Amino acid sequence: MLGIMLCVRVRSLVLFFIVLITLNLVGCGSFLSSSGPSAGKFEHHNDIQIIELNHIVVSQLARSQKQHLFSEAFVTPLQTENVLGAGDVIEVSIWEITPALFSGVMINQPTGSSATRVTTFPEQMVSNEGTINIPFAGQIPVSGRSCQQIESEIMLRLQGKANQPQVLVRTVRNNTTNVTIAGEVTSSTRMPLTAKRERLLDALAAAGGVRQPVNKMTLQLTRGNRVLAMPLDLIIRDPKQNITLQPDDVITLLFQPLSFTALGATGKNEEVNFETQGVSLVQALARVGGLQDSRSDIQGVFVFRFESANVLGNKVPDVSFVAGSTIPVIYRVNLQDPATFFAAQNFLMKNKDILYVSNAPAADFQKFLNMVVSVVYPVVNVINTIPSRF
Repeated sequence: MLGIMLCVRVRSLVLFFIVLITLNLVGCGSFLSSSGPSAGKFEHHNDIQIIELNHIVVSQLARSQKQHLFSEAFVTPLQTENVLGAGDVIEVSIWEITPALFSGVMINQPTGSSATRVTTFPEQMVSNEGTINIPFAGQIPVSGRSCQQIESEIMLRLQGKANQPQVLVRTVRNNTTNVTIAGEVTSSTRMPLTAKRERLLDALAAAGGVRQPVNKMTLQLTRGNRVLAMPLDLIIRDPKQNITLQPDDVITLLFQPLSFTALGATGKNEEVNFETQGVSLVQALARVGGLQDSRSDIQGVFVFRFESANVLGNKVPDVSFVAGSTIPVIYRVNLQDPATFFAAQNFLMKNKDILYVSNAPAADFQKFLNMVVSVVYPVVNVINTIPSRF
């Protein structure tokens, strides 16, 4: 009888110490593993702005992150006609009625009509001074002029010297009104502009098209000191963005895969690439397999981002770590509220965002129970064998 009572006491003491040690380990916070902080941990970070995602915040972000369009940024007036410049090569032909000043080639005429001669001068490159030379007309300024204006100038200078002259000026090689196409295209090239008024997609076709999928390409246009980029597929879908080119434009096709990183209680933790036109938060969650039913806290979905300070207005916190002109921001998403899904559908992910889903409190409690059972159950089995030894 005494042995049985002693055995019971031993069992109780052993179980007590096992539970006490387990609770102490759990209290230390380092024994239970976790994929990241719980939702409650975010309430204690006063140095980081935590913003509840709703339709008001999404609207504010949409206004601040409005896509700059080519049709709005490049509105400089276009030249009405092509003009020549230094380096262009032109050809000048002059028609006269006999007797002619220039001994050109005789053109067949109907019987009884006056003979006509045409003289075609050798090709000339416009000099650095912007001039060409025509016999008996002298140095003709041509830089900044159209072919029609040059024809009128030559005819005026030949009045009284040539017999009823008619002049034709033709551009042989256009070396000044070109655009440059480079980057992820089949063949980088310089394309001369014509009276057709070529557009962005004309230049892209002249370069043989892009070497990567269209929805992953960005088209960058450099005009003077202005540089602006847009997703290529948006330019294709919106004809207004297929703007008319101007001389010296530089078109660069860029392959820039954007990505966000998913962590925590999602279907999979990994870096996910997305297209240049962007993806919404709802699409981002779908691409990582959604939330894990057994682990995730639907009130604890967070997006970590470095945001421009002017986006937050007077909500800018006093932080000690910044990235240039940006500040760290955490957007909190409560998916328990059905209205949040509409806000999440219009909330666009940005490059290098971190999408984190915290564990539900019940999931951590379940971890604790599993740990207690895994520690206590083998010991209990050992204790049950003690009476047989007395």
